[in-house]
Amino acid sequence: MLVVRPIEKTDYPALRVCAEESGHGFTSLPVNEELLTNRINHSVDSFTKGGVTEPEGETYLMVGVDTETGEVAGTTAIESSVGLDLPFYTYHISTIVHSSKRLGVHNKVQVLTLGNNYTGCSEVCTLFLRPSFRGGLNGKLMSLCRFLMIAEHPQRFSETVFAEMRGVSDEEGNSPFWQWLQQHFFSIDFTMADYLTGIGKKGFIADLMPKLPIYVNLLSPEAQAVIGQVHEKTIPALKLLEKEGFTCRNYIDIFDAGPTVECDVKNIHSARDSFRAKVRVSEHSSSQDYLIINTSFEHFRGTAAKAAYDQEDGTVILAQDVADALEVADDDPVRILAL
Repeated sequence: MLVVRPIEKTDYPALRVCAEESGHGFTSLPVNEELLTNRINHSVDSFTKGGVTEPEGETYLMVGVDTETGEVAGTTAIESSVGLDLPFYTYHISTIVHSSKRLGVHNKVQVLTLGNNYTGCSEVCTLFLRPSFRGGLNGKLMSLCRFLMIAEHPQRFSETVFAEMRGVSDEEGNSPFWQWLQQHFFSIDFTMADYLTGIGKKGFIADLMPKLPIYVNLLSPEAQAVIGQVHEKTIPALKLLEKEGFTCRNYIDIFDAGPTVECDVKNIHSARDSFRAKVRVSEHSSSQDYLIINTSFEHFRGTAAKAAYDQEDGTVILAQDVADALEVADDDPVRILAL
């Protein structure tokens, strides 16, 4: 059974393994001991911070743990509000028209404009599941448990949630989009730019990024072709978010041009359709799968398991091992979502 819980300081070795296995373009997990340690410490502080009435830049980093072996299977996270300490940049794709009635010319041209439009919004991020654990309900658990957390503790998050999707790059980490920017505005390769962003050194963006909108038709054909496209390994994650109601509003990543997708919390299917139930611990024969989280924040636990829901009395029957994994007992509340 896989259980999602807040990361602990002792999880650093496992987090580093995830960072190494995640590969190029996974900005939120750079292979850097200081950054990973700081991210763990910030998350620990965020989970134990009481009296939160609005998002103030907290990081909630979690790990999925195999209850049988204790092995960390992957990571998942929520940034409560981005751009408050360090600027959060995106490109917005818009259309302008060059028209002349006298010449009979009417051309629509796409342009990329640098901005900070997601400042203050919550971001779901750092979703990585190690290859040996991919399959079954593990992927859904790691992704969707975040939306149940948001539904249970809405005061800690913004009304809009977004996710950056990894853009197209090759096995060596080369991005066609970045190669064009590098040629004309930068002198560092994509992996270095991505790494510097991951460790919080974003000053070079404001220093070197073109200040005026970029005409898309002036980019190389290779760069134009990957705008708004996702890395092949990111397609399942994108499809899952799209089923949740997320959509791209023409914002893309400034390095690899991967799409940014967003959704209002009230329209996220898993958050909207989940509900509370009272626990009854007992054996059952139900074949219905549920995503289940406890209602604690500091001691958050989430898992996917078979359960039996009784609508009449609002109870959910959990097997003993599931209740133990969630750290709940009879009459405790949980939030559940039928899968």
